[in-house]
Amino acid sequence: MRHSIARSGAALLAAAALVLPTASAVAEPAADRTTGPAASTDARAGAPVKPPVLPRHIDGGAWPTSHVQGAAIDEHEGVVYWSFTQVLVKTDLEGNVLGTVTGLTGHLGDLDLNTHDGRVYGSLEYKAEEAFYIAIFDGAKIDRIGMDAETDGIMTTVYLPEVVEDFTADMDRDGVFDGDTGNTADHRYGSSGIDGVAFGPAAGKDRGRAKGKQVLRVAYGVYAHKDRIDNDNQVLLEYDVASWRRYEKPLVQDAPHRSGPREVRNKYFVFTGNTTYGVQNLEYDEASGHWFLAVYKGTKPGYPNYSLFVVDGDRPPYEAVVRGQAEPELGDHLSLLPAGQYDPASSTFGWTFDASYGLVSVGGGYFYGASGGPVVEDGIKKQTGALDLYRWTGATPTPFEKVG
Repeated sequence: MRHSIARSGAALLAAAALVLPTASAVAEPAADRTTGPAASTDARAGAPVKPPVLPRHIDGGAWPTSHVQGAAIDEHEGVVYWSFTQVLVKTDLEGNVLGTVTGLTGHLGDLDLNTHDGRVYGSLEYKAEEAFYIAIFDGAKIDRIGMDAETDGIMTTVYLPEVVEDFTADMDRDGVFDGDTGNTADHRYGSSGIDGVAFGPAAGKDRGRAKGKQVLRVAYGVYAHKDRIDNDNQVLLEYDVASWRRYEKPLVQDAPHRSGPREVRNKYFVFTGNTTYGVQNLEYDEASGHWFLAVYKGTKPGYPNYSLFVVDGDRPPYEAVVRGQAEPELGDHLSLLPAGQYDPASSTFGWTFDASYGLVSVGGGYFYGASGGPVVEDGIKKQTGALDLYRWTGATPTPFEKVG
């Protein structure tokens, strides 16, 4: 998916920005549930937005794993799926545990629900094996605690060759791949693997709010490395998963399979400036038509190092030179929404809001933001996870306001 600069000239396309809707005119309910703005409308389609009726707070429990890494909500079934990096947890909307998936030795990252097939998709990394997957969980079958990811028939995986190719790229051409370290010239685009995943409409010139074909976007993790500039883009792969069942296989972690699509539907670059491990959580918001990129802040002093970026869903991709490549390369780029904080030195827009543990759009300008932290229970170190309901205000520098 890399294009030589000699193949065609760069074309920069621009379009007017659509600001995200606010949800400020909401009467606060007395109960512990809240409803969104009944008068809110979908600005592109003109259709009324169904207000969410959801808890203000959902507790995901405490688990002897690493921190919460993502969440997905199935509103129809009234359940939440939580990624705790080595364990998938399923709860109801009150936080009661309905089941868990254990036995994962890789890193389970961000999650999203595919509303077309009802399954949960998540990023899954095995860096030492140079293997990266989308894990697909059949949530309806997760009905007890301690189910096994390999043997209980609830998880299949699809291998992503494009990710492997960029992660293992020998960029300094010394004949040696330096492995999982940021302190190297290796890893094309500074790729450290994958984290953020989200379903949404494909980009294109004529895409209306509800017209784009549903695609899965997968965001690269990106090493922060201060001494290179090819890692100042976010990289988003776009897949059409409609035919993925032909690739899906159960994962035997001692012998990772290599069944997956050779080509990606699209590969996009988003210039944000430096981040630490790229897009931790990716989310598409149907109400605004924009894509949210939650990151760990970068470390380069030349950038404002925002923690939240928004990709403008109304502006079509444009072709431009990919930053920092030894051999000039053209790639398709997406634009940041021109709103929030603006840094003229880098020409980047962003906000200050930590959604790196999870961000879930629930419609009408409402989102769940995840939080977590370490606890000790009965002498065992654990990590907690929780979701709190926020409304989008668009305020600068912090654009979300907790409900209640």
